Amino acid sequence: MNADPARTNVREHQVVVVGSGPAGMMLAAELTLAGIDVVVIERRPNQDLESPRSRGLHARTIEVLDQRGIADRFLAAGSTAQVQAFAGIPLDISDFPTRHNYGLALVQSDLERIMAGWIDELGVRVLRERDVTTFTQDQDHVEVGCSDGSRLHADWLVGCDGSHSTVRKTAGIDFAGWDPTICWITAEVEMREQPRFGLRGGGGIGPAESGRIGVTLAEPDSESRFTEPTLDDLRAALVRVDATDYGAHSPRFISRFTDMTRQAVTYRAGRVLLAGDAAHVHAPLGGQGLNLGVQDSVNLGWKLARVVLGTSPDALLDTYHAERHPVAARVMHNTMAQRALGATDDRTSALRSVMSDLLAFDEPRTHMAAMISGLDIHYATGRTADDDHPMIGRRVPDLDLVTSDGPSRIYEHLHRAEPLLLDLDPGSDLDTSRWRERVRHIDATCTGTWELPVLGEVPAPSALLIRPDGHVAWAGSRTDTGLHVALRTWFDA
Repeated sequence: MNADPARTNVREHQVVVVGSGPAGMMLAAELTLAGIDVVVIERRPNQDLESPRSRGLHARTIEVLDQRGIADRFLAAGSTAQVQAFAGIPLDISDFPTRHNYGLALVQSDLERIMAGWIDELGVRVLRERDVTTFTQDQDHVEVGCSDGSRLHADWLVGCDGSHSTVRKTAGIDFAGWDPTICWITAEVEMREQPRFGLRGGGGIGPAESGRIGVTLAEPDSESRFTEPTLDDLRAALVRVDATDYGAHSPRFISRFTDMTRQAVTYRAGRVLLAGDAAHVHAPLGGQGLNLGVQDSVNLGWKLARVVLGTSPDALLDTYHAERHPVAARVMHNTMAQRALGATDDRTSALRSVMSDLLAFDEPRTHMAAMISGLDIHYATGRTADDDHPMIGRRVPDLDLVTSDGPSRIYEHLHRAEPLLLDLDPGSDLDTSRWRERVRHIDATCTGTWELPVLGEVPAPSALLIRPDGHVAWAGSRTDTGLHVALRTWFDA
């Protein structure tokens, strides 16, 4: 049979991911771990960034990387610290029940370098120096056109291509929200005089790499966001705040960002999906954006893989929007609140002082810190029974186990991104034979305390069904009929 000449120059893949930022690379890795043929399209010639961008990871993202067995790579390159804050008010999580009760100071440029090494080990193919210019989709595939004239044919297309996403715009997905109200200038420069480090001017001044000084300051002229920032603009911002420019010179980079707050009204349009900044954008207050995108990809990856492999219906992908859209909406909500508290007038300063007093108490602190760190995320499961275990829909704690192979941790059993049924009752007779090829079953004992941030200690379950993203699909006892409901919901074809 002769090949169709119209398709001889079209490359076939199961999934095309657009953008090799943290969200795009994490998604490509998740799909590859599940055995999916995925290719990434990236406009940059390499993984280098023009600036450090994001400066850290929150606890839940570190846990996610631990679930894949690669957290140590990032921890070795950064510095653990209490990085959580709300409107500049520090939030300590050192008493939280997690192995990673801290954040990680690590600039995005270093994070991307490490993640690029990981996906290279996994064999992910990245097609560089090209953009997606157009695509069309029908009931069973997506046809993608690139700026170099090449075309790709895929089952699914995922846009991880940032706030100006070509994928989102071409799919006709509305990016609803609020226009910017303020602009910040940010830079790394050398200075002839040593500034005082600390928060001020709607941002702050602090140390950066190689003896440079990092500066992030608000600019009162809202029109400045439409122009390219210069060294003179940075000097003017310093003078406004400190009455001197400290002899700033030799910038490594200078850029601007705003508090524009927008979210895609849907994360899916047919065979096209969105993740990361393509799905949501907001002021970088609290350092939540990169973490939000990585966690989007971990939620989406296993679901998309199961649909591609035919082990779940494509309706499973609707749970991606249902679970992740509210999480991003809450981040947008808290960043807008932080922006309001960032004003410098006397009344707002008084309000921020009151907030600081409130957040010194344990209950408000744990509530806000769990939200900023991502440790309190709770996905609705659709079940409303009064006897539902409180862990259902939440991240599983990484407790110590003993199996027939010896001691281990729960997260070690998630390295392969597989669903896991963890049976902790030696006398259990759980019947899961129907799902044996789809769900890994492990018998273990656990003597640790089951405890969750904010909720505190919870009843020890006899067994847990853990999704590949580390969230609990079901927890209960051998007599709980909810296990089969959960297995059918998440892992039936």
